[in-house]
Amino acid sequence: MKKLSFGLPKGSLQESTIGMMKNAGYRVHVSSRSYYPSIDDDEMSVRLIRPQDMARYVEKGIIDSGLTGQDWVEEAGADVRCVEKLVYAKQQLTKVRWVLAAPEDSPIKSVEDLQGKRISTELVNVTKRYLEEKGIQAEVEFSHGATEAKTPDLVDAIVELTETGSSLRANNLRIIDTVTESATVFISNHKSWEDPWKRKKIENLAILFHGAIIARDKVGLKMNISNEGLDTLLEKLPALRTPTISQLSGDAGYAIETILDESVVRNIIPELKRVGAEGIIEYPLNKVIL
Repeated sequence: MKKLSFGLPKGSLQESTIGMMKNAGYRVHVSSRSYYPSIDDDEMSVRLIRPQDMARYVEKGIIDSGLTGQDWVEEAGADVRCVEKLVYAKQQLTKVRWVLAAPEDSPIKSVEDLQGKRISTELVNVTKRYLEEKGIQAEVEFSHGATEAKTPDLVDAIVELTETGSSLRANNLRIIDTVTESATVFISNHKSWEDPWKRKKIENLAILFHGAIIARDKVGLKMNISNEGLDTLLEKLPALRTPTISQLSGDAGYAIETILDESVVRNIIPELKRVGAEGIIEYPLNKVIL
């Protein structure tokens, strides 16, 4: 049987990726004693790989495809195919940022103040390119961890990954500039992409992954409305697409079905009720395929 080898990002993205894949229709189980998770798809084999290493293994054809950050693809300089960009992170549906930060009481207020200074980061190559673009010469050293704790005694500034900035603030660090933004990307090597069977499998995964990401902050909504109340209800109803309208039997009115951002539902349901909507049902979504 043909198989597609797939790299699951180990670490901070692991749980959110498993949750995304579940909504996409794939159940993945990770054992604490194994780097080979099980998946309910006989056409796939899964391997846990650190996001920092993923692009290199995909580029070399050791695995066919995987999920990692765009930042680590750029850091590795890997020649891989980006099949799909998937905007999700550890905590929320958002891009993440690598930021240049210095202690609150530091005299360093801008990137220009880093001339001749020391910077610690895991993202060494991207940081060096950023400094070159700014015309700044500074020493950039690789950080093996606990980067936020290295200022001010060991280095003058850091470049660190953040979603909300809360950890930096807790460590009395001030953000000076954004070095780069990153999102999760679904990548494959070129040889696997040229294989018709693997390409179709990868494309299928990309469609399902993308649909699962879109669905995470949306819900479905169903309701009934009288003939007289239809136009008023439609004016109240924002929608991802034009809502589905079906006539009820006996000319009793209409059944309405639509997709909404979950954040607006709590405000809109009372309004729909006030204009005559009945039998309002809100339901979660696993995938939204546009």
